[in-house]
This record gives sequence, structure tokens and C-alpha cells, in this order.
Amino acid sequence: MNLWRRLSGRSRTLALTSAGVLVAGGLVTLPVTAAQAATQCSVDYVTSDWPGGFTATVTIKNLGDPLSSWNLGFTFPNSSQKVVNGWSALWSQSGQNVTARNESYNGSLPSGATTTIGFNGAWSGSNPKPTSFTLNGTVCTGGSPTTPPPSSPPPSSPPPSSPPPSSPPPGQKVDNPYAGARGYVNPEWKAKAESVTGGSRVSNNPTAVWIDRIAAINGTPNSSSNGAMGVRDHLNAALAQGAGYIQFVIYNLPGRDCAALASNGELGPDDLPRYKSEYIDPIAAIQADPKYASLRIINIIEIDSLPNLVTNTSGNAGGTVMCDTVKANGAYVNGVGYALAKLGAIGNVYNYIDAAHHGWIGWDSNFGPTADMLKTAATASGSTVRNVTGFIVNTANYSALKEPYIKITDTVNGTTVRQSKWIDWNQYVDELSFAQAFRNKLVSIGFESNIGMLIDTSRNGWGGSARPTGPGATTSVDTYVNGGRIDRRIHAGNWCNQAGAGLGERPRATPEAGIDAYVWVKPPGESDGSSTEIPNNEGKGFDRMCDPTYTGNARNGNNLTGALPNAPISGAWFPAQFQELMANAYPPLS
Repeated sequence: MNLWRRLSGRSRTLALTSAGVLVAGGLVTLPVTAAQAATQCSVDYVTSDWPGGFTATVTIKNLGDPLSSWNLGFTFPNSSQKVVNGWSALWSQSGQNVTARNESYNGSLPSGATTTIGFNGAWSGSNPKPTSFTLNGTVCTGGSPTTPPPSSPPPSSPPPSSPPPSSPPPGQKVDNPYAGARGYVNPEWKAKAESVTGGSRVSNNPTAVWIDRIAAINGTPNSSSNGAMGVRDHLNAALAQGAGYIQFVIYNLPGRDCAALASNGELGPDDLPRYKSEYIDPIAAIQADPKYASLRIINIIEIDSLPNLVTNTSGNAGGTVMCDTVKANGAYVNGVGYALAKLGAIGNVYNYIDAAHHGWIGWDSNFGPTADMLKTAATASGSTVRNVTGFIVNTANYSALKEPYIKITDTVNGTTVRQSKWIDWNQYVDELSFAQAFRNKLVSIGFESNIGMLIDTSRNGWGGSARPTGPGATTSVDTYVNGGRIDRRIHAGNWCNQAGAGLGERPRATPEAGIDAYVWVKPPGESDGSSTEIPNNEGKGFDRMCDPTYTGNARNGNNLTGALPNAPISGAWFPAQFQELMANAYPPLS
């Protein structure tokens, strides 16, 4: 999974809420009365904290007359609290006083409507929540208007029975399914996480449910890599939790993972009819049940599949017969197209196609052709680009979200850093810059302009004592890059159970321009593959890239794999890895 290949040498800003569920702070409900109209509001201020920093989600609800513009104000109780960067509003700070003015697109706030804004902040000592808020200069109390509203509401105001614009009726698609919604916490993963000392610090984060074979649709109680719960069980549990969204990984293509062995699947390369009738159709039937119409069901579509058709077929170093076969018979393209069409027809379902990572398709020779391959699949088997909500990068991989000490434009003694062994002429050094650029490319070839990107941050934190604190030495491009890079892997082609890795950014919505969310699609602590061959009845083979003694191949520059020892088969619980991920988390765990 997540193979690396080197063959040769914008933005939406939304009124959104954080998807994380590890929260501190609380509900602050306080009023507003504008001079020319009765304006009332309530404010919900919630933070997700870590040592020295936090993410704040601020939801404003208009309880009075319609507003055409708004200006929120509050004061930090602690002089050390600072707004670092924000979204969905124009943020400014003077001393301890903070203001947030509406953007051009979200100034209108009808009666009963809400808008959600947010920011990343810094603090020291303590991080108490503000105790008072103002809207357009008037203090919020959350009560009835102090000035009676007009006897007849303006025509632009929705009737009380109508849902506000930011909360569409169940089954009506929204632009970003992570926005304003609480994520489903898989109780089976939660229990595993809490079985490891310290795991309760992260066990309430939303993670994806992997449906990696037909039996997993109804649950696999005797499996080592899937729990007893099936698709319907998880959906019912999500309703019981009051979750707003749930994430599934759709992962069972014919000839799955054609260039690797650790995550091979149960279906042969000619089993496309079975994939459709025995796998996709039953999943679609369950997800379409009206019982689940209030849930935003997010499907991550077929990890690693389509990029393999670009980089790991004949004519490429390391091309495989299986990749040639599934490219020739259309199993991947038509399988993905069928899944998109079938699942995308459901009103509350959102599809994100896997788009590999920068260390795989960041070269010019791979970047454009991979985008074209994604477009081909998105318009195959009766699908259209309208069935694609967006794309996900870095799924189950380890590429750093941001490289603060290396820019692709850097030079050392007149030599570009692209000549370093680590970067190897790639156009990108981290996942965020790659995701944003790839999104622009996808829009340019015909995908809808409002598509969003997801970045899997479950294991790309790279914290701990080995994390660099500044640029490397300028002796050469290699000393500069290797000394300053956050990603501490031996080689960017190493993808299996990487030693030294840590938990990355916690799941949250709209963290950057063009990014719908940071997500934990690969549940931390679930193995990428076994360190040695382990017989199993799940169709999962042994890949030498998961063997810590293996000295590598052309795909990883003939380097050691950097894999942890004693790992179980793909998807099975690996507590030693989970413990290490927590120890090396960045942002650090408290």
C-alpha cells in the first residue's frame, strides 16, 4: 500500500466547524441588540487544546432580525492567548481584544441562521474561554430580544419551521460534509485505543471504518483485522451517538493493490461482476436506508488503486503483471466508476477518491497523468464528476503535512534542493502544498470547482526528540534537507509500519484553503502489514517492505524499510505501534 514511484526527473473558505471531538471549553450563551433592529445571538465557543496551542470553533446563531453583515467581538481572559490564523472570518487582535468580521460570502445571517468560524491560537499558563461576546457592538445574552421584533418578519426571513441555510434538510447535500458536524467514534477502535496506557487521550477522535472484503459488510467477529460490527451496525451506532458524519473506506477492487502484497484482496482481477453485485450493491442498499438520512455518509474510494495504473504498469521500473491486467481489463477504472455512480446517487452520501501522496505522484511525469486517470474513472460506468465530492491524499501513509524548514524553491550554495537524494527532483516537499496544487489541477481538467481535499494525518506528526527544530546545515543540499526535514523516514518510498512516526493533526474541518478536513482514515494502531509471513484467510499476503531486515528495492532506492518488528497482518491491532505513535505525536499529547 502507498507505493512510491519516481519515473522522471482554489480555494474555498467556508463557515465551518471543527470535526474534532476532543474538546475543552464550553457553551457560552450571551445577546445582541442592534440600534436599528432587534438583534439577538447565542455563541458556542469550543476548543481543542494541546500544550501551547489550540483550535477554537465559534458558532454564532442569530436569534433576532436578519443581518446583512456582522462583527463578533470578545476578550481573551489571559494576556498570553493569541489568534495565530483563522478562517471563515476576517480576524484581528489588539491586546486581549479580538474581532472577527464576516467575509464577503457569509455576511448575510437570517433570523434563526447560524454561521461557524474558527481559528488556531497559542497560549501559555492556561487557556480559559472568553466570558462575553458582542455582535455588531451589542452584548449577547442568548435571551429574547430586548426590543420587540416587527410583527411581520421581512420577506427574506425563513419561516420558523424552515431549517436555517447552514443546516439543510436531511438528505440534501452540503458543500463540505465535515463542516458543522460531529464525527462518528468507532467503539471498536476506541476500545482498542483505551487498552493501551494513555490511549484515552485520543480515543474519542473520529476514525474511518474499513470495509475491506465482502464479509465485512455484515461484520467479521472472528477476524483479526475487522471487528464484529458491520456497515449497518456502525450506522446505527452513529445515530445513537448523535454523530453528524461517518466515514467508510470502500476497499475491495478486483486484483486489489496490484503492486504490493500486504493488502491484496479476496477478488481476482476478473471479478468485477462480483465486486458490483456482492460488494458495492449491498453497501449502497444499506447506506440508502431512509433511517440514515440524517447522517452524512462519507466514502473513501479505493485506496491506491488508480495511481497504480499510471506508475506500476509495463514500461515503468517495477511494473507488475497484475497492474497490467487490471489496466487492460478495466477492472479498476470501471469498478471505481460503478462505486461512484451507485453510492453517489444517494442524497446524503459523499465520495472522496484516493489520490496517493506527494512522494508518489509529485513528479511532473506522474502528476498530470494521475489526474487524467482519476477523471477517466470518475466518468466510467455511468458516473459523472458530480459524484465526486473531492479527493484524499496520504491515506495510511506518513508524509509530513508541512515541512517548515524546507521549501521546494530553496537552494544551497547555488544548487536546488530538488537535487537532494530525499526530494529527488519531486515538485513538492509536503502533503499540504501537494494537495492544494493537485486540487487546482483536478479542477482544470473538468472536476467541479467546489471539490475539496482530505489529508490523512493519522500518522504523519513526526514529533518526539528526533523532530528537527530548524534548518539543516548548508554544507550540501543533502545535509540541508536531511537535517531539517520533519519526515524522518529512511526513504520517502517506505510505507509500512514506520519506526519513529507519530500521530499528526487531530481531525478537524477546513484547516486550510481547499482542504475539507484533516482526517484519521487509517485508524492509528492498525498494522500496515506483517513483519514476517503470517498465514490468514483474509487474502492478505506478506510484503518484504514490512520486513525491518529487508534491504529494499528500486522503489525505495535499495534502502532499509524502516518498518517496526513483530507486526501483525494488515488491519490487525498493533499496540506497540500505537504506543509509539502517541509518544511521537505532533502536536504533542498532554
